[in-house]
Amino acid sequence: MSEADAIASSTQPATVATLRRDLEALGVEQGMTLMVHSSLSRLGFVAGGAHAVVLALLESVGPNGTVMMPTHSAHLSEPSSWTNPPVPEAWWSTLRTDVPAYDPVLTPTRGMGAIVECFRHVPGVQRSAHPCVSAAALGPDAAFLVGEHPLDHALGESSPQARLYELDGHVLLLGVDHGNNTSLHLAEYRAVPPGGHPTIDYASMIRAADGTSQWVRYAAIPEDEDDFSDLGEAFASTGDETQGAVGAGIGHLMRARDVVDFGTTWLLQHRHGS
Repeated sequence: MSEADAIASSTQPATVATLRRDLEALGVEQGMTLMVHSSLSRLGFVAGGAHAVVLALLESVGPNGTVMMPTHSAHLSEPSSWTNPPVPEAWWSTLRTDVPAYDPVLTPTRGMGAIVECFRHVPGVQRSAHPCVSAAALGPDAAFLVGEHPLDHALGESSPQARLYELDGHVLLLGVDHGNNTSLHLAEYRAVPPGGHPTIDYASMIRAADGTSQWVRYAAIPEDEDDFSDLGEAFASTGDETQGAVGAGIGHLMRARDVVDFGTTWLLQHRHGS
């Protein structure tokens, strides 16, 4: 959505104050631990843009709350696996040798949106160490959520999403649906039946202890978001998800445990026939 489209979709600009009122009406509370997935353009015209949304989120949970967002950087993956878009094979060697290694401070996100890019620059934000599927968090629970993020199966039981589940935190979708809900990858891992999906190797660039860049390989199950929107619609019908206006868009708020538990059962039934 262009800025002109955002203006056309809005009866008036959203502000920090109006966004905070919308979030509170949705159920966001002081002290909450909140995983946020977002699209700025879907919220209509926001005075101050992503900066205003970040301020509204932080004010809504307050100093005793924690906000976390996915800060994925897929451009640090093996270039021969790129499909959206693919790059010429003649480029692979250059990309493998010259792409800067993952740096939690400097590495930009890819495909995460303007709100995430703004949030990761807030002073005090901590970002996890995974070079492709990191998360960033700010607040009292930040270190627990993102302090340890091993390479293997990084969206499964070792993930920030699993730590959010453990804390009984919440998931907030701002202007996006469950197709963007990374907590459903945790459900994917939990829904793999014994002898199910084999793990496959991925590769990414990290900085070694001596400061040099190096490629590392790590294992994961094949992750697939294609049916997450359908899963999300089924979950919403349970009544365990609150929906409401946020700016000119729609917000969805739910407990992480509710959506992951439902998603695990749904995926077992619809993907694996269990």
